[in-house]
Amino acid sequence: PYFRKSSRKKARSRSDQRCAKPGEVPCDVCTRTKLKALKSCLVCLASYCETHLEPHQRITSLKTHQLIDPVDNLEGRMCKKHNKPLELFCKTDQMFVCLLCTVLDHKSHDIVPLKEECEGKKAELGKTGAEIQQMIQKRRVMIQEIKRSVELNREDADREIADSVRVFTALMQSVERGQAELIGMIEEKQKTTEKQAEGFIKELQQEISELMRRSTEVEQLSHTEDHLHLLQTFPSLSVPPHTKNWTQVRVHRSSYVGSERRAVAQLEEMLSKEMKKLCADLKLKRVQQLEVKVTLDPRTANPELILSDDGKQVKHGDVRKNLPDNPERFSRCTCVLGKQSFSSGRFYYEVQVKGKTDWDLGVARETIDRKGKVTASPKNGYWTICLRNKNEYSVAAFPAVHLSLKSQPQKVGVLTVVSLLSHYE
Repeated sequence: PYFRKSSRKKARSRSDQRCAKPGEVPCDVCTRTKLKALKSCLVCLASYCETHLEPHQRITSLKTHQLIDPVDNLEGRMCKKHNKPLELFCKTDQMFVCLLCTVLDHKSHDIVPLKEECEGKKAELGKTGAEIQQMIQKRRVMIQEIKRSVELNREDADREIADSVRVFTALMQSVERGQAELIGMIEEKQKTTEKQAEGFIKELQQEISELMRRSTEVEQLSHTEDHLHLLQTFPSLSVPPHTKNWTQVRVHRSSYVGSERRAVAQLEEMLSKEMKKLCADLKLKRVQQLEVKVTLDPRTANPELILSDDGKQVKHGDVRKNLPDNPERFSRCTCVLGKQSFSSGRFYYEVQVKGKTDWDLGVARETIDRKGKVTASPKNGYWTICLRNKNEYSVAAFPAVHLSLKSQPQKVGVLTVVSLLSHYE
């Protein structure tokens, strides 16, 4: 009776274990139904289900065997030349070796245990994982910037439509056809921008999915106890996957300025000077809503410049002051930057230039070179206009773009649009 009871209990125990499915490692001892292996033994070179693993947990001599998560092809973990376990790594020859290899074929080579080599590779995988996470974060920020660019385009479109309605209400009924065409053009440009942005977002989300998948693989590999598997898989996961170079990707802001005037001019030449002035006033008022107060930063000022106490005015002095040559200061070029900086969005400021005979003004990147000779150009991070010889106006570029003005301006406005996309590679 005791034998029958024990047999039934053992049968129930085996029935609780799951049969090995395709792709899973089966028990090498099971003769009929192959159960799923629970562990593989690197000494016995066999895989065992829960029942057949029991001797390794009970018998003292078997307890010293090295057990790992179940794997196929245990023979591949044996040295083909000496029929010993591949439990060491030759850093000199970058290959797996057994104990006999270290004495015969790899004498005086740099030999380390697989575990020690795996620790080094896990550290590298940690760095790779951190890089991938950083790439994911950058792309998420880019998605937000693209969405913000779409919102700004929508705001521009809404403002242009509203202004167009105001202008066209002063025209005859025949001009209303032009109004409809103008609105359609603005909407079409906005749709094009949104479609382009959606494409960028879709590509970025796909890259994020791929990077997250690779991150998961790296995370799983970095925690595996299967040393050989880690070292075999490491080359394919040690570097981030190839992704698109987003350096030159832009969601271009559609230009609507002046659209209503061009559309109306094509239909009717009925706009009076007052109507043109109304359009100009509306645009200026809209831009002035973006105005920011700029205060000059004395830490950046060239020693030949004199700043007012409130940081609102600057002029060229006759004497070069003895100032600390800190990294922010222009050493040779007579320039000064504002304290305010902007990473994204639109901003506008005005500069009084009445009575001045020479000046340069505009915007610059924060990373511009401030030491030695400075050549102002977009390539070098400067977007400026300048006055020379009292009446020669130009845009700083190569070659310079000369401007023809009917009269000397007393005040110059600077409108700038900054996008985060320009800061990412």
